Amino acid sequence: MSLCLKILFIIIGLVVLKIGLIAAFFYDEIKAAQKKDPAAKGFLAVLLLYQGLHALVTYRISHVFYKMHLFFIARLISQISRFMTGIEIHPGARIGKGFFIDHGMGVVIGETSIIGDNVLLYQGVTLGGTGLEKGKRHPTIGNNVVIGGGAMILGNITVGDNSYIGANAVVIKDVPPNSTVVGVPGRITKQDGKKLDVTLDHIHVLDPIMQNIDELKKRLDRLEK
Repeated sequence: MSLCLKILFIIIGLVVLKIGLIAAFFYDEIKAAQKKDPAAKGFLAVLLLYQGLHALVTYRISHVFYKMHLFFIARLISQISRFMTGIEIHPGARIGKGFFIDHGMGVVIGETSIIGDNVLLYQGVTLGGTGLEKGKRHPTIGNNVVIGGGAMILGNITVGDNSYIGANAVVIKDVPPNSTVVGVPGRITKQDGKKLDVTLDHIHVLDPIMQNIDELKKRLDRLEK
């Protein structure tokens, strides 16, 4: 067997080993992607083709170096991942299990962000800070939270469990559990205190602005009568 063929077999073996390790260690995340994305066509497709998963795998590696205080290496890995996936996750962030980023392009997760279990993010989401303060300056996201595309959650605030942040909302205040937030700035609407459906059914999300407009229209109708 020629040297080139041996090297090729070694490379293939390492790739297969890498895929196997990712499948084993990120099983929960892969299953979460299959559950939350109707376009997911199978376990292998998610494993090989989903940039959200690739960004998360790279983040887990960089986070290990970050905890070892090897900040330059951690940041270098995260920047390479950003270049490859379009998703920026700071190695200092803390992310729970079952995390899924759908589509993913433009997602930014800041250094002191804390994300709970089974959280779903869509493209363009920003978990950012609001200034140059030190210490905890990024959001804390609870369990089973859905954050719609383009939403911005800024500052050291908390989004409670089972909440939904609507697309393009700007959230700068704490959000209690089981809440929906829409608009700029974000306004909270309750949905009977029930856990929200993580399928992100946009058409049934309550919009407080439209609710206010409807109320004004009803008042005008009553006055005209």
